[in-house]
Amino acid sequence: MAVPVESRGGLRRSLSVWQAIGLSVALMAPSMAANINPQGTAGTVGRAVPLAFLLAAVGVLLVAYGFVRLCQYYQSAGSVYAFVGATLGPRTGLFSGFGLLGTYCFYGVVTSSATGIFGTAFLQQVGIWPNPPSWGPFVLVAVALVGAYLLTVVPAKRGTSVLLTVEGVTVALILVIVAVVLVRLLGGSTPSEGTFAGGSFTLDVFTVAPGTDASAVFLGVVFGFLSFAGFEAAATLGEEARNPRRDIPRAILGTAVFGGVYFVVVTAVEMMAFGTDDAGVAAFTSSSSLLGDIGTAYIGSWIGELITLGAAISAFGCCLACVVGASRLVFAFARDTAATPERASSGLASVNREGVPARAALASTVVMAVIVLVCALFFGAQAEDTFLWSGTIGTLILLVAYVLTTVGAIRLVFVQRKLPGVPMWQVVVPVAALVVLGYTIIRNVFPYPAYADGAPFWFPVVGGLWLLAGLVAVLAAPALARRAGQALMAAELGGREPVEQA
Repeated sequence: MAVPVESRGGLRRSLSVWQAIGLSVALMAPSMAANINPQGTAGTVGRAVPLAFLLAAVGVLLVAYGFVRLCQYYQSAGSVYAFVGATLGPRTGLFSGFGLLGTYCFYGVVTSSATGIFGTAFLQQVGIWPNPPSWGPFVLVAVALVGAYLLTVVPAKRGTSVLLTVEGVTVALILVIVAVVLVRLLGGSTPSEGTFAGGSFTLDVFTVAPGTDASAVFLGVVFGFLSFAGFEAAATLGEEARNPRRDIPRAILGTAVFGGVYFVVVTAVEMMAFGTDDAGVAAFTSSSSLLGDIGTAYIGSWIGELITLGAAISAFGCCLACVVGASRLVFAFARDTAATPERASSGLASVNREGVPARAALASTVVMAVIVLVCALFFGAQAEDTFLWSGTIGTLILLVAYVLTTVGAIRLVFVQRKLPGVPMWQVVVPVAALVVLGYTIIRNVFPYPAYADGAPFWFPVVGGLWLLAGLVAVLAAPALARRAGQALMAAELGGREPVEQA
Protein backbone atom coordinates (compact mmCIF):
# COMPACT_ATOMS: atom_id res chain seq x y z
CA MET A 1 0.00 0.00 0.00
CA ALA A 2 1.36 3.42 -0.97
CA VAL A 3 2.18 5.86 1.78
CA PRO A 4 0.41 9.23 1.51
CA VAL A 5 2.66 12.01 0.31
CA GLU A 6 3.05 15.20 2.29
CA SER A 7 1.69 18.23 0.53
CA ARG A 8 3.78 21.18 -0.53
CA GLY A 9 2.96 24.87 -0.74
CA GLY A 10 1.09 25.11 2.59
CA LEU A 11 -2.05 23.08 1.80
CA ARG A 12 -2.86 20.45 4.41
CA ARG A 13 -3.66 16.80 3.75
CA SER A 14 -6.90 16.37 5.68
CA LEU A 15 -9.57 15.27 3.18
CA SER A 16 -11.11 11.81 2.85
CA VAL A 17 -12.42 10.23 -0.34
CA TRP A 18 -15.98 11.17 0.66
CA GLN A 19 -15.07 14.83 1.01
CA ALA A 20 -13.42 14.71 -2.44
CA ILE A 21 -16.64 13.18 -3.79
CA GLY A 22 -18.50 16.05 -2.11
CA LEU A 23 -16.72 18.64 -4.25
CA SER A 24 -17.33 16.78 -7.53
CA VAL A 25 -20.98 16.01 -6.79
CA ALA A 26 -21.68 19.57 -5.64
CA LEU A 27 -20.12 21.09 -8.76
CA MET A 28 -22.06 18.68 -10.97
CA ALA A 29 -25.20 19.76 -9.04
CA PRO A 30 -27.38 16.74 -9.97
CA SER A 31 -30.50 18.04 -8.24
CA MET A 32 -30.33 21.40 -10.00
CA ALA A 33 -29.39 19.85 -13.36
CA ALA A 34 -32.27 17.35 -13.25
CA ASN A 35 -34.68 20.26 -12.86
CA ILE A 36 -33.59 22.48 -15.76
CA ASN A 37 -31.30 20.63 -18.22
CA PRO A 38 -33.51 17.83 -19.68
CA GLN A 39 -35.84 20.37 -21.31
CA GLY A 40 -33.10 21.31 -23.79
CA THR A 41 -32.64 17.65 -24.73
CA ALA A 42 -36.38 17.16 -25.27
CA GLY A 43 -36.36 19.99 -27.79
CA THR A 44 -34.22 17.89 -30.14
CA VAL A 45 -34.97 14.24 -29.30
CA GLY A 46 -38.56 14.36 -28.07
CA ARG A 47 -39.43 11.53 -25.70
CA ALA A 48 -35.96 9.92 -25.96
CA VAL A 49 -34.41 12.17 -23.30
CA PRO A 50 -33.29 9.22 -21.09
CA LEU A 51 -31.64 7.59 -24.12
CA ALA A 52 -29.67 10.78 -24.78
CA PHE A 53 -28.59 10.95 -21.14
CA LEU A 54 -27.55 7.28 -21.26
CA LEU A 55 -25.30 7.99 -24.25
CA ALA A 56 -23.97 11.09 -22.49
CA ALA A 57 -23.12 8.99 -19.43
CA VAL A 58 -21.08 6.65 -21.60
CA GLY A 59 -19.22 9.62 -23.04
CA VAL A 60 -18.46 11.03 -19.60
CA LEU A 61 -17.10 7.68 -18.41
CA LEU A 62 -14.76 7.67 -21.42
CA VAL A 63 -13.48 11.13 -20.46
CA ALA A 64 -13.21 10.10 -16.80
CA TYR A 65 -10.73 7.38 -17.78
CA GLY A 66 -8.12 9.99 -18.68
CA PHE A 67 -8.59 11.87 -15.40
CA VAL A 68 -8.34 8.66 -13.38
CA ARG A 69 -5.04 7.65 -15.00
CA LEU A 70 -3.56 11.13 -14.62
CA CYS A 71 -4.57 11.31 -10.95
CA GLN A 72 -2.91 7.95 -10.34
CA TYR A 73 0.39 9.48 -11.44
CA TYR A 74 0.17 13.17 -10.52
CA GLN A 75 -1.08 15.14 -7.54
CA SER A 76 -1.57 18.88 -7.76
CA ALA A 77 -4.05 21.57 -6.81
CA GLY A 78 -3.87 22.69 -10.41
CA SER A 79 -5.85 19.76 -11.87
CA VAL A 80 -5.98 20.20 -15.67
CA TYR A 81 -3.25 22.85 -15.43
CA ALA A 82 -0.81 20.40 -13.88
CA PHE A 83 -1.88 17.36 -15.90
CA VAL A 84 -1.55 19.01 -19.29
CA GLY A 85 1.54 20.98 -18.29
CA ALA A 86 3.45 17.88 -17.24
CA THR A 87 2.36 15.78 -20.24
CA LEU A 88 2.14 18.26 -23.14
CA GLY A 89 4.44 21.03 -21.93
CA PRO A 90 4.18 24.02 -19.60
CA ARG A 91 2.72 26.45 -22.13
CA THR A 92 -0.09 24.08 -23.06
CA GLY A 93 -0.66 23.43 -19.36
CA LEU A 94 -0.96 27.10 -18.52
CA PHE A 95 -3.34 27.56 -21.46
CA SER A 96 -5.61 24.71 -20.38
CA GLY A 97 -5.51 25.82 -16.76
CA PHE A 98 -6.55 29.33 -17.75
CA GLY A 99 -9.41 27.78 -19.68
CA LEU A 100 -10.56 25.71 -16.71
CA LEU A 101 -10.33 28.78 -14.49
CA GLY A 102 -12.68 30.53 -16.92
CA THR A 103 -15.10 27.62 -16.70
CA TYR A 104 -15.14 27.77 -12.90
CA CYS A 105 -15.72 31.53 -12.96
CA PHE A 106 -18.53 31.35 -15.51
CA TYR A 107 -20.07 28.37 -13.72
CA GLY A 108 -19.90 30.36 -10.50
CA VAL A 109 -22.12 32.91 -12.25
CA VAL A 110 -24.40 30.12 -13.50
CA THR A 111 -24.91 28.60 -10.08
CA SER A 112 -25.22 31.85 -8.15
CA SER A 113 -27.81 32.94 -10.74
CA ALA A 114 -29.66 29.65 -10.25
CA THR A 115 -29.57 30.23 -6.50
CA GLY A 116 -31.17 33.61 -7.07
CA ILE A 117 -33.81 32.25 -9.44
CA PHE A 118 -34.87 29.28 -7.31
CA GLY A 119 -34.51 31.22 -4.05
CA THR A 120 -36.72 34.04 -5.26
CA ALA A 121 -39.29 31.53 -6.54
CA PHE A 122 -39.36 29.79 -3.16
CA LEU A 123 -39.82 33.06 -1.26
CA GLN A 124 -42.62 33.95 -3.64
CA GLN A 125 -44.34 30.57 -3.24
CA VAL A 126 -44.37 30.72 0.55
CA GLY A 127 -45.53 34.34 0.59
CA ILE A 128 -42.42 35.91 2.12
CA TRP A 129 -41.69 37.94 -1.04
CA PRO A 130 -44.94 37.78 -3.02
CA ASN A 131 -44.08 40.35 -5.70
CA PRO A 132 -40.31 40.49 -6.20
CA PRO A 133 -38.98 43.03 -8.73
CA SER A 134 -37.19 41.84 -11.85
CA TRP A 135 -33.85 42.54 -10.18
CA GLY A 136 -34.87 40.59 -7.07
CA PRO A 137 -32.94 37.40 -7.89
CA PHE A 138 -29.69 39.42 -8.08
CA VAL A 139 -30.01 40.15 -4.36
CA LEU A 140 -29.76 36.43 -3.66
CA VAL A 141 -27.02 36.12 -6.29
CA ALA A 142 -24.92 38.50 -4.19
CA VAL A 143 -25.78 36.57 -1.01
CA ALA A 144 -24.74 33.31 -2.70
CA LEU A 145 -21.36 34.67 -3.82
CA VAL A 146 -20.56 36.15 -0.41
CA GLY A 147 -21.68 32.96 1.35
CA ALA A 148 -19.63 30.78 -0.99
CA TYR A 149 -16.53 32.87 -0.32
CA LEU A 150 -16.97 32.70 3.46
CA LEU A 151 -17.41 28.92 3.40
CA THR A 152 -14.39 28.57 1.12
CA VAL A 153 -11.97 30.31 3.47
CA VAL A 154 -12.71 27.95 6.35
CA PRO A 155 -10.73 24.67 6.19
CA ALA A 156 -11.75 22.71 3.09
CA LYS A 157 -12.61 19.76 5.32
CA ARG A 158 -15.59 21.69 6.67
CA GLY A 159 -16.39 23.31 3.35
CA THR A 160 -16.56 20.04 1.40
CA SER A 161 -18.57 18.45 4.23
CA VAL A 162 -21.15 21.20 3.72
CA LEU A 163 -21.18 20.48 -0.02
CA LEU A 164 -21.81 16.78 0.51
CA THR A 165 -24.50 17.41 3.13
CA VAL A 166 -26.61 19.96 1.23
CA GLU A 167 -26.43 18.10 -2.06
CA GLY A 168 -27.00 14.72 -0.42
CA VAL A 169 -30.18 15.89 1.31
CA THR A 170 -31.53 17.42 -1.90
CA VAL A 171 -30.73 14.36 -4.02
CA ALA A 172 -32.32 12.10 -1.37
CA LEU A 173 -35.50 14.17 -1.53
CA ILE A 174 -35.57 13.89 -5.32
CA LEU A 175 -35.04 10.13 -5.18
CA VAL A 176 -37.96 9.76 -2.75
CA ILE A 177 -40.20 11.72 -5.11
CA VAL A 178 -39.00 9.69 -8.10
CA ALA A 179 -39.73 6.45 -6.21
CA VAL A 180 -43.26 7.60 -5.30
CA VAL A 181 -43.99 8.68 -8.86
CA LEU A 182 -42.56 5.43 -10.29
CA VAL A 183 -44.80 3.34 -8.00
CA ARG A 184 -47.84 5.31 -9.12
CA LEU A 185 -46.86 4.92 -12.76
CA LEU A 186 -46.44 1.17 -12.35
CA GLY A 187 -49.80 0.94 -10.58
CA GLY A 188 -51.58 3.08 -13.15
CA SER A 189 -52.50 5.62 -10.48
CA THR A 190 -51.70 8.79 -12.41
CA PRO A 191 -53.56 12.12 -12.34
CA SER A 192 -56.86 11.80 -14.20
CA GLU A 193 -56.79 15.29 -15.68
CA GLY A 194 -54.44 18.13 -16.48
CA THR A 195 -50.90 18.10 -17.80
CA PHE A 196 -50.02 14.70 -16.34
CA ALA A 197 -53.15 12.80 -17.40
CA GLY A 198 -51.22 11.05 -20.17
CA GLY A 199 -48.46 9.72 -17.92
CA SER A 200 -47.77 5.97 -17.85
CA PHE A 201 -44.93 3.52 -17.36
CA THR A 202 -43.29 2.76 -20.70
CA LEU A 203 -39.87 1.92 -22.04
CA ASP A 204 -40.61 3.99 -25.14
CA VAL A 205 -38.57 6.74 -23.46
CA PHE A 206 -35.49 4.79 -24.54
CA THR A 207 -36.52 4.80 -28.20
CA VAL A 208 -36.80 7.56 -30.79
CA ALA A 209 -40.36 8.47 -31.69
CA PRO A 210 -41.51 7.78 -35.27
CA GLY A 211 -40.84 10.78 -37.47
CA THR A 212 -37.80 11.86 -35.46
CA ASP A 213 -34.41 11.48 -37.10
CA ALA A 214 -32.31 8.99 -35.13
CA SER A 215 -29.28 11.25 -35.51
CA ALA A 216 -31.10 13.84 -33.41
CA VAL A 217 -30.29 11.71 -30.37
CA PHE A 218 -26.65 12.68 -30.74
CA LEU A 219 -27.65 16.35 -30.66
CA GLY A 220 -29.45 15.64 -27.40
CA VAL A 221 -26.30 13.99 -26.04
CA VAL A 222 -24.75 17.46 -26.04
CA PHE A 223 -27.24 18.66 -23.42
CA GLY A 224 -26.77 15.49 -21.40
CA PHE A 225 -23.00 15.88 -21.51
CA LEU A 226 -23.28 19.41 -20.15
CA SER A 227 -25.19 18.09 -17.11
CA PHE A 228 -22.09 16.16 -16.03
CA ALA A 229 -19.77 19.18 -16.18
CA GLY A 230 -17.75 19.34 -12.99
CA PHE A 231 -17.50 15.61 -12.29
CA GLU A 232 -13.69 15.96 -12.28
CA ALA A 233 -13.60 18.75 -9.67
CA ALA A 234 -12.06 16.48 -7.02
CA ALA A 235 -8.80 16.63 -8.98
CA THR A 236 -8.27 20.18 -7.65
CA LEU A 237 -7.89 18.67 -4.16
CA GLY A 238 -4.89 16.57 -5.15
CA GLU A 239 -2.70 18.32 -2.58
CA GLU A 240 -5.25 18.09 0.24
CA ALA A 241 -6.46 14.48 0.06
CA ARG A 242 -4.93 12.04 2.55
CA ASN A 243 -4.12 9.48 -0.16
CA PRO A 244 -4.51 11.35 -3.46
CA ARG A 245 -3.48 8.62 -5.90
CA ARG A 246 -6.14 6.32 -4.48
CA ASP A 247 -8.90 8.65 -3.25
CA ILE A 248 -9.02 11.22 -6.07
CA PRO A 249 -9.42 8.65 -8.91
CA ARG A 250 -12.10 6.87 -6.88
CA ALA A 251 -13.91 10.16 -6.29
CA ILE A 252 -13.86 11.10 -9.99
CA LEU A 253 -14.96 7.69 -11.25
CA GLY A 254 -17.54 7.29 -8.49
CA THR A 255 -19.07 10.67 -9.31
CA ALA A 256 -19.29 9.82 -13.02
CA VAL A 257 -20.95 6.46 -12.34
CA PHE A 258 -23.39 7.96 -9.84
CA GLY A 259 -24.27 10.78 -12.23
CA GLY A 260 -24.92 8.34 -15.06
CA VAL A 261 -27.31 6.16 -13.07
CA TYR A 262 -29.00 9.14 -11.44
CA PHE A 263 -29.64 11.16 -14.60
CA VAL A 264 -30.89 8.17 -16.62
CA VAL A 265 -33.34 7.03 -13.94
CA VAL A 266 -34.59 10.51 -13.02
CA THR A 267 -35.06 11.68 -16.62
CA ALA A 268 -36.87 8.42 -17.46
CA VAL A 269 -39.37 8.93 -14.63
CA GLU A 270 -39.74 12.61 -15.52
CA MET A 271 -40.62 11.84 -19.14
CA MET A 272 -42.99 9.01 -18.17
CA ALA A 273 -44.75 11.30 -15.70
CA PHE A 274 -45.37 13.99 -18.30
CA GLY A 275 -46.29 11.45 -20.96
CA THR A 276 -44.57 10.45 -24.19
CA ASP A 277 -47.15 11.86 -26.61
CA ASP A 278 -46.74 15.22 -28.32
CA ALA A 279 -48.66 17.06 -25.59
CA GLY A 280 -46.55 15.48 -22.86
CA VAL A 281 -43.27 16.30 -24.60
CA ALA A 282 -44.41 19.88 -25.18
CA ALA A 283 -45.32 20.30 -21.50
CA PHE A 284 -41.99 18.72 -20.50
CA THR A 285 -40.03 21.10 -22.70
CA SER A 286 -41.82 24.21 -21.40
CA SER A 287 -41.60 23.31 -17.69
CA SER A 288 -39.56 25.69 -15.55
CA SER A 289 -39.10 23.10 -12.79
CA LEU A 290 -39.62 19.49 -13.87
CA LEU A 291 -39.53 17.88 -10.47
CA GLY A 292 -41.44 20.74 -8.87
CA ASP A 293 -44.29 20.31 -11.36
CA ILE A 294 -44.23 16.52 -11.05
CA GLY A 295 -44.17 16.62 -7.26
CA THR A 296 -47.10 19.03 -7.13
CA ALA A 297 -49.21 16.89 -9.47
CA TYR A 298 -48.34 13.44 -8.13
CA ILE A 299 -47.89 14.13 -4.40
CA GLY A 300 -49.04 17.60 -3.32
CA SER A 301 -48.44 21.32 -3.72
CA TRP A 302 -46.15 21.40 -0.70
CA ILE A 303 -43.62 19.17 -2.42
CA GLY A 304 -43.16 21.76 -5.18
CA GLU A 305 -41.97 24.24 -2.58
CA LEU A 306 -39.54 21.71 -1.10
CA ILE A 307 -38.13 20.91 -4.54
CA THR A 308 -37.68 24.60 -5.31
CA LEU A 309 -35.87 25.10 -2.00
CA GLY A 310 -33.79 22.00 -2.67
CA ALA A 311 -32.82 23.28 -6.09
CA ALA A 312 -31.70 26.57 -4.52
CA ILE A 313 -29.59 24.66 -1.99
CA SER A 314 -28.11 22.53 -4.76
CA ALA A 315 -27.25 25.63 -6.77
CA PHE A 316 -25.56 27.26 -3.78
CA GLY A 317 -23.56 24.11 -3.08
CA CYS A 318 -22.41 24.13 -6.69
CA CYS A 319 -21.49 27.82 -6.41
CA LEU A 320 -19.38 26.97 -3.38
CA ALA A 321 -17.66 24.21 -5.34
CA CYS A 322 -16.90 26.66 -8.15
CA VAL A 323 -15.24 29.11 -5.76
CA VAL A 324 -13.26 26.27 -4.14
CA GLY A 325 -12.09 24.93 -7.50
CA ALA A 326 -11.24 28.37 -8.90
CA SER A 327 -9.31 29.37 -5.77
CA ARG A 328 -7.13 26.26 -5.98
CA LEU A 329 -6.31 26.99 -9.62
CA VAL A 330 -5.45 30.63 -8.91
CA PHE A 331 -3.29 29.46 -6.00
CA ALA A 332 -1.43 26.97 -8.23
CA PHE A 333 -0.92 29.58 -10.96
CA ALA A 334 0.51 32.13 -8.53
CA ARG A 335 2.75 29.64 -6.76
CA ASP A 336 4.16 27.89 -9.82
CA THR A 337 4.83 31.08 -11.80
CA ALA A 338 6.48 33.02 -8.98
CA ALA A 339 9.88 34.49 -9.83
CA THR A 340 11.33 33.96 -6.34
CA PRO A 341 10.70 31.56 -3.44
CA GLU A 342 9.39 34.49 -1.39
CA ARG A 343 6.72 35.29 -3.97
CA ALA A 344 5.78 31.60 -4.15
CA SER A 345 4.23 31.92 -0.69
CA SER A 346 2.81 35.44 -0.80
CA GLY A 347 -0.06 37.28 -2.49
CA LEU A 348 -2.39 34.95 -4.35
CA ALA A 349 -0.02 32.08 -3.54
CA SER A 350 -0.43 32.54 0.20
CA VAL A 351 -2.61 30.56 2.58
CA ASN A 352 -4.24 31.67 5.82
CA ARG A 353 -3.75 30.18 9.27
CA GLU A 354 -6.10 27.36 8.37
CA GLY A 355 -4.04 26.41 5.31
CA VAL A 356 -6.64 27.76 2.82
CA PRO A 357 -5.78 30.08 -0.14
CA ALA A 358 -8.08 32.86 1.06
CA ARG A 359 -6.75 35.62 -1.22
CA ALA A 360 -7.11 33.40 -4.27
CA ALA A 361 -10.68 32.65 -3.19
CA LEU A 362 -11.43 36.38 -2.89
CA ALA A 363 -9.99 37.09 -6.34
CA SER A 364 -12.09 34.30 -7.88
CA THR A 365 -15.28 35.55 -6.23
CA VAL A 366 -14.63 39.11 -7.42
CA VAL A 367 -14.26 37.91 -11.03
CA MET A 368 -17.63 36.12 -10.79
CA ALA A 369 -19.27 39.23 -9.35
CA VAL A 370 -17.83 41.42 -12.12
CA ILE A 371 -19.25 39.10 -14.80
CA VAL A 372 -22.71 39.40 -13.23
CA LEU A 373 -22.46 43.18 -12.98
CA VAL A 374 -21.29 43.60 -16.58
CA CYS A 375 -24.14 41.44 -17.89
CA ALA A 376 -26.76 43.21 -15.79
CA LEU A 377 -25.62 46.81 -16.12
CA PHE A 378 -24.37 46.91 -19.70
CA PHE A 379 -26.52 44.28 -21.42
CA GLY A 380 -29.72 44.46 -19.37
CA ALA A 381 -29.52 40.79 -18.40
CA GLN A 382 -31.92 39.19 -15.94
CA ALA A 383 -30.81 36.32 -13.69
CA GLU A 384 -32.17 33.84 -16.26
CA ASP A 385 -29.92 35.44 -18.89
CA THR A 386 -26.75 35.30 -16.80
CA PHE A 387 -27.55 31.64 -16.11
CA LEU A 388 -27.92 30.73 -19.78
CA TRP A 389 -25.15 32.93 -21.17
CA SER A 390 -22.48 31.94 -18.66
CA GLY A 391 -23.46 28.27 -18.80
CA THR A 392 -22.97 28.07 -22.55
CA ILE A 393 -19.70 30.01 -22.54
CA GLY A 394 -18.27 28.08 -19.62
CA THR A 395 -19.09 24.73 -21.20
CA LEU A 396 -17.48 25.58 -24.53
CA ILE A 397 -14.27 26.47 -22.68
CA LEU A 398 -14.48 23.34 -20.55
CA LEU A 399 -14.70 21.02 -23.54
CA VAL A 400 -11.41 22.40 -24.89
CA ALA A 401 -9.74 21.73 -21.54
CA TYR A 402 -11.13 18.16 -21.56
CA VAL A 403 -9.66 17.57 -25.03
CA LEU A 404 -6.18 18.65 -23.92
CA THR A 405 -6.41 16.57 -20.76
CA THR A 406 -7.39 13.47 -22.72
CA VAL A 407 -4.51 13.99 -25.17
CA GLY A 408 -2.17 14.36 -22.21
CA ALA A 409 -3.42 11.12 -20.71
CA ILE A 410 -2.79 9.28 -23.99
CA ARG A 411 0.78 10.60 -24.12
CA LEU A 412 1.53 9.80 -20.48
CA VAL A 413 0.07 6.30 -20.37
CA PHE A 414 0.46 4.93 -23.91
CA VAL A 415 3.34 6.91 -25.44
CA GLN A 416 5.68 7.52 -22.49
CA ARG A 417 4.43 4.36 -20.69
CA LYS A 418 4.65 5.99 -17.26
CA LEU A 419 2.07 3.49 -15.97
CA PRO A 420 3.47 0.26 -17.41
CA GLY A 421 0.78 -1.86 -15.79
CA VAL A 422 -1.89 -0.42 -18.09
CA PRO A 423 -2.42 -2.63 -21.19
CA MET A 424 -2.02 -0.94 -24.57
CA TRP A 425 -5.47 -1.96 -25.81
CA GLN A 426 -7.02 0.52 -23.36
CA VAL A 427 -5.90 3.37 -25.63
CA VAL A 428 -9.25 2.92 -27.40
CA VAL A 429 -10.96 4.46 -24.35
CA PRO A 430 -9.36 7.94 -24.47
CA VAL A 431 -9.48 7.92 -28.29
CA ALA A 432 -13.23 7.32 -28.09
CA ALA A 433 -13.40 10.17 -25.57
CA LEU A 434 -11.76 12.50 -28.10
CA VAL A 435 -14.39 11.54 -30.66
CA VAL A 436 -17.18 12.38 -28.21
CA LEU A 437 -15.58 15.67 -27.17
CA GLY A 438 -14.84 16.71 -30.74
CA TYR A 439 -18.38 16.00 -31.84
CA THR A 440 -19.80 17.90 -28.86
CA ILE A 441 -17.72 20.98 -29.67
CA ILE A 442 -18.70 20.88 -33.33
CA ARG A 443 -22.41 20.60 -32.56
CA ASN A 444 -22.17 23.55 -30.16
CA VAL A 445 -20.48 25.78 -32.73
CA PHE A 446 -21.87 24.59 -36.09
CA PRO A 447 -24.13 25.61 -37.66
CA TYR A 448 -23.02 28.97 -36.31
CA PRO A 449 -25.86 31.15 -34.96
CA ALA A 450 -26.79 34.17 -37.04
CA TYR A 451 -26.18 37.69 -35.74
CA ALA A 452 -29.95 38.18 -35.68
CA ASP A 453 -30.22 35.38 -33.10
CA GLY A 454 -28.85 37.74 -30.47
CA ALA A 455 -26.95 36.31 -27.50
CA PRO A 456 -26.17 32.87 -29.05
CA PHE A 457 -24.07 34.61 -31.69
CA TRP A 458 -21.70 35.85 -28.97
CA PHE A 459 -21.28 32.67 -26.93
CA PRO A 460 -18.43 31.18 -29.04
CA VAL A 461 -16.94 34.67 -29.39
CA VAL A 462 -16.65 35.26 -25.64
CA GLY A 463 -15.39 31.73 -25.01
CA GLY A 464 -12.87 32.10 -27.82
CA LEU A 465 -11.67 35.46 -26.52
CA TRP A 466 -11.06 33.99 -23.06
CA LEU A 467 -8.99 31.18 -24.55
CA LEU A 468 -7.21 33.58 -26.89
CA ALA A 469 -6.25 35.80 -23.95
CA GLY A 470 -4.72 32.80 -22.22
CA LEU A 471 -2.87 31.74 -25.37
CA VAL A 472 -1.42 35.21 -25.98
CA ALA A 473 -0.32 35.52 -22.36
CA VAL A 474 1.46 32.16 -22.46
CA LEU A 475 3.23 32.83 -25.76
CA ALA A 476 4.24 36.34 -24.69
CA ALA A 477 5.72 35.21 -21.37
CA PRO A 478 8.21 32.38 -22.00
CA ALA A 479 9.91 32.91 -18.64
CA LEU A 480 6.59 32.39 -16.88
CA ALA A 481 6.04 29.16 -18.79
CA ARG A 482 9.56 27.99 -17.92
CA ARG A 483 9.04 28.59 -14.19
CA ALA A 484 5.73 26.78 -14.33
CA GLY A 485 7.38 23.84 -16.05
CA GLN A 486 10.09 23.65 -13.41
CA ALA A 487 7.49 23.67 -10.65
CA LEU A 488 5.48 20.95 -12.35
CA MET A 489 8.52 18.72 -12.79
CA ALA A 490 9.48 19.30 -9.16
CA ALA A 491 6.01 18.11 -8.20
CA GLU A 492 6.45 14.98 -10.33
CA LEU A 493 9.97 14.05 -9.28
CA GLY A 494 9.74 15.21 -5.67
CA GLY A 495 6.34 13.71 -4.96
CA ARG A 496 6.59 10.38 -6.75
CA GLU A 497 5.79 7.20 -4.92
CA PRO A 498 5.08 3.60 -5.92
CA VAL A 499 1.67 3.48 -7.57
CA GLU A 500 -0.42 0.52 -6.56
CA GLN A 501 -1.92 -1.04 -9.69
CA ALA A 502 -5.35 -2.61 -9.51
